[in-house]
Formats: sequence, structure tokens, C-alpha cells
Amino acid sequence: MTMNFFNPVTTQTWTNGRHRVRCVKVIQETLDVRTFCFMAEQPVLFFFKPGQFVTLELEIDGEPIMRSYTISSSPSIPYSFSITVKRLPDGKVSNWLHDNLKVGDELAVHGPVGDFNVIDHPADKVLFLSGGVGITPLMSMTRWFFDTNANIDVEFVHSARSPGDVIYHRELVHMFSRIPEFKLHVVCENKSDVGEAWTGYRGFLTQAMLELMVPDYLEREIFCCGPTPYMNAVKKILRSNGFDMAHYHQESFGATPLDVREDVRELAEQAEAEAEDLDYSDMVQVEFTGTGKSVRIQPGETVHAAASKLGLHIPKACGMGICGTCRVGLKAGEVEMDHNGGITDEDIAEGYILSCCSRPKGDLVVDY
Repeated sequence: MTMNFFNPVTTQTWTNGRHRVRCVKVIQETLDVRTFCFMAEQPVLFFFKPGQFVTLELEIDGEPIMRSYTISSSPSIPYSFSITVKRLPDGKVSNWLHDNLKVGDELAVHGPVGDFNVIDHPADKVLFLSGGVGITPLMSMTRWFFDTNANIDVEFVHSARSPGDVIYHRELVHMFSRIPEFKLHVVCENKSDVGEAWTGYRGFLTQAMLELMVPDYLEREIFCCGPTPYMNAVKKILRSNGFDMAHYHQESFGATPLDVREDVRELAEQAEAEAEDLDYSDMVQVEFTGTGKSVRIQPGETVHAAASKLGLHIPKACGMGICGTCRVGLKAGEVEMDHNGGITDEDIAEGYILSCCSRPKGDLVVDY
């Protein structure tokens, strides 16, 4: 008779796409960092690869805005997921989230996506290197290892502005105190708070510090996330010591990295020079079925650029083929798609492309 007490529940599994979710909890992590927890109205198993991210679909001051954030929770707690957001002085979205998003509010999210995860890059010994709010994907990975009793040797090195800015500090200390194979190291740039005691590492992360904390760092799979200067400093240390960078992974879908911006400028100048010699017959036609409009574009231009020329605004967040927001259906033709994990092989097989990083090989028909 026990079975009479159970009601059947239809549970769906999260897949990459657009989903409506509700904020169920807001946690103040530090003075300027908050965690927002989300669930679906109907039960959904939010399984993702630890380290992946979602893109929020928001409307701020009447303007639609897409912004990507790493999932900070672990898929081992499957009926909800969380993002952790730092309030930035000039951050339009981060300030809006801190000031406006409250328990009970609903919004749409896209995802999950991302190549930066511990499922696709398994290893017995890993080194997590994070700076500031870059800790979020590495926290998801650490929670996953902890909750699943993974037999992994984890060294976690986190750099923060001050002791009061160490996100998740108490939880990290708790987890790392229970598993001998997990070792935590925190570096604080300064001790700014009055009465604040700090006996750990001070300043910025250096090679000497890294060697003291993790003597075998060159033998580990390395996952790094933080501000671009921080990640550049880490890569400089690793390369100068002959580290095989095939075992280095970083998350960089935030601000466009300096080297990418320089590449874009160089390509723009090159395109400008070549445009003068371009024959009209070399151009390709892109047609959009939703409006019946079409446009001819130069070889090397993206599907997203073609849409923009027609005044069609395909949603876009990262612009680097990472977030998956600009996914559209390809009805006819072929493209060269240089994405960074924002689309799955299954989506590609079904005829989808990411418009921001897809360049026509010939005439195209796009479902938008």
C-alpha cells in the first residue's frame, strides 16, 4: 500500500536551448558578489558539465540584453542551478541583477554550453587557478568532485583582492578539510580591512609562490579562469617552464581577450584593403526565410553580419561561438563554422549553426 503515497512526476532533462526559470534564492557571498539560484516550474534535471555556462535573456531599460554567466553550482544537485555575479562599477547587467533580481522573478536562459569543463578533459591530477569571480566554474568542478567522491588529486589556488573578497571561503575550507587529496591555497593582494588577520600568501601569484604551493604543477591538467591579465600571467609562467599547453584550459567568454581584439583589427584592415579589388561575382547570397529578405556579402563575412545588413537582429552574447545564443537553422548551403563549444554535434547534425562564427562557402538559405 506504500505506493499509494507516491504521485508520478514527469521529469525533463536539461538540453541546450531556451528555458524559462524562476529565481528561488539569493545569497550574499561577499560585499559585492551575489549568488542567484534558479529552478523550473515543472521538475527539470539540470544536468550539465561542471564548468559550463548559461546565457541570460534580459530586458533592461526596454533594451533586450544577453549576458553569459558560468554555472557555479554542481550537477550533483540536479533540480536547480546557480550563477554567481560580481557587481562591477560600470557593469550594466551585473548592477541590474544585484539591484532588481529577487526571489520569485522569472527569466529565460539559454544553454548550457561550453568546452571548459572537467568531463571533456578528465585527469587524475588537476590544478585549479582562479582570480576573483573567475572562481565560479572551478567551484562547480570542485563541488562535483566532492559530491561524487571522485578519486582526483586537486590543488586549488585562488587569488583575491583581500580576505573579505574570497568567494565561497567557508565552503572551500570545509570541503578541503575532509578530503586529504584536496589542497587549498589562497593568495590575497592586500589586507585592506581594519582588524582583518591574514597569515597566508600576499601579493600577486608568482612562479615562486606556485612552486611552493604546488611543486608538481607541471604534471597536472590545469584549469584557469580570471581576469585577462591574470590568465596571461599564468600562461607566461607555464610557457617559460616548458608546460605542454595542450593540458591548459581557460574560460574567457567575458571581456574579449587582448590578443583576439588585435586579431580582429588586423583582419578588418586586411578586409578593407581587399574590398577594393573584390569582384561582385565573388560575393555570396544569404537569404532569410522568416522575412524573405536576402543580401550579398563578401567572402569571409559571417551569417550574423549578413543579417545585420538587413536590419535583422539575431540574438548574440559572446560573439565568439561560445555561448550558443545566436543559433539558427541552416536550410540550404554550407558554412565554415569556427565555434568554441557553443553548439553540440547533435545540433550540427540537425542543421543548426552559430551565426556569429559561420561563414558561407556559397549561397545560403537561413531559417530566421
